[in-house]
Amino acid sequence: MKNTSLYQYYLFCDKLKCYCGRADTSTFVPLSIYQENLFIFSMFKYYLRLLCVACGVTSVQAQAQQAATAFTDSATLDQVIDYALTHNPVLKQSYLDASITESQVQNRLADWYPQIGLNANYQRNFQLQTMANSAGVIRIGRYNQSAVQLGLTQNIFNSDVVLASRTANDVRQQAQQDIILTKIDLKSNVSKSFYSVLLTEYQVRVLDEDINRLKLSLKVAKDQYAAGIVDKVDYSRATIALNTSMTQRANAIVSLDAKYAQLKELMGYPAAAPLNLLKADTDLEQEAYVDTSSSLSPENRVEYQQLQITQNLNKANIQYRKMALYPTVSLFANYNVNFLNDEIMKLYNQGYPNSFAGLQVGFPIFQGGKRRQNIRQAEYQYDQTGWALQQSRNAINTEYQNALSVYKSDWNTYQMLKENLGLAEEVYRVLDAQYKAGIKNYLEVVVAQTDLQKAELNYANAVYQLLIDKVDVLKALGNIQVK
Repeated sequence: MKNTSLYQYYLFCDKLKCYCGRADTSTFVPLSIYQENLFIFSMFKYYLRLLCVACGVTSVQAQAQQAATAFTDSATLDQVIDYALTHNPVLKQSYLDASITESQVQNRLADWYPQIGLNANYQRNFQLQTMANSAGVIRIGRYNQSAVQLGLTQNIFNSDVVLASRTANDVRQQAQQDIILTKIDLKSNVSKSFYSVLLTEYQVRVLDEDINRLKLSLKVAKDQYAAGIVDKVDYSRATIALNTSMTQRANAIVSLDAKYAQLKELMGYPAAAPLNLLKADTDLEQEAYVDTSSSLSPENRVEYQQLQITQNLNKANIQYRKMALYPTVSLFANYNVNFLNDEIMKLYNQGYPNSFAGLQVGFPIFQGGKRRQNIRQAEYQYDQTGWALQQSRNAINTEYQNALSVYKSDWNTYQMLKENLGLAEEVYRVLDAQYKAGIKNYLEVVVAQTDLQKAELNYANAVYQLLIDKVDVLKALGNIQVK
């Protein structure tokens, strides 16, 4: 082993001299065992440091890459929601809040473990104390004194620690429910924003189709006006209708940029990165359908579950206030070493140890009625939570009925607008053919085009409004599932 290490050392020195421009490697001074081990240990620390730096740089690069990740293809609703559940800053704060809560729980539970402390002090006496006895007045002590104290305490019974143990699981569960509630709100808001973007994009496509029809109509009106078949009124009407549709499209594009910005904010998506959305390959009517006969159960709502945990915590608080009547019991032990000497250089030449252990019991006797009032306050808080649960049930029922009512109303509107769209398409097709044949005037074609455009936009609004209403109904039922 020694010869191998020396060989590596010589080889290292050869390379070092070559790097430094010195090719002379004729002589080397042999190393002692201590020097050899020191050299090997130094090289080990050097390579270990390089490895740590490399791992650190890789970790930072991986985090930066994850933070800057953007979609390369069009994203579906599920992909957008998954991205938001991974990158949304508000959700990340909820995770940190849960970590803080867990740390606080562990901090309280740590009181069950032995508490060990070490104290050391030094004291210089400029004047020694005096003591009078039958022999006269004498001075006691030393000019220099020091002490080292090692102490241990162990809780046997303490109401604060008992409360922390009993409520630890409820507090943890409450923190996790905060995360779930944040996820539900995030998924709901992202879904609504996603549908809002798709609706605006659909409106832009409808306006593009309308603009193409109007351009064609404008060309026909212009040709007929040039041929003297019609007067300039038809041409002017076609121009007005085309300008109106182009303005509506420009406004829709501006609105689309704002809606994309809102969706990116909810997702935690890079603002400058491109984002394209893809509608799921399913029938929108089927996707918007929800069973309106579902029964409501408030226990499925996370908000109601949080109130139930709060009630459990308030119940534990009542027990905690009652335990204030019980004594606190703990064990203690100390080991002390005292150093005494008039000369400071000889202070620590000899120590005088002493040690002891004991049991400490504290009885609360009289506090002016404070404990009784604390118990009453805890009982009032428990009753308040009971009424809060009742109010929550009522509020959840009202929220569900409102969401269901809006959904049913919009469903009826959707069915009517769907029929209107089919009729508007048929009317426009017939009138456009009759106008080109010279049977109908252009005014009727313009009215038919306007009706068709409104029917298409109203139909799209109805479809996506149903999808948004479905999200509200599922949220009111507590049926939005999150990972």
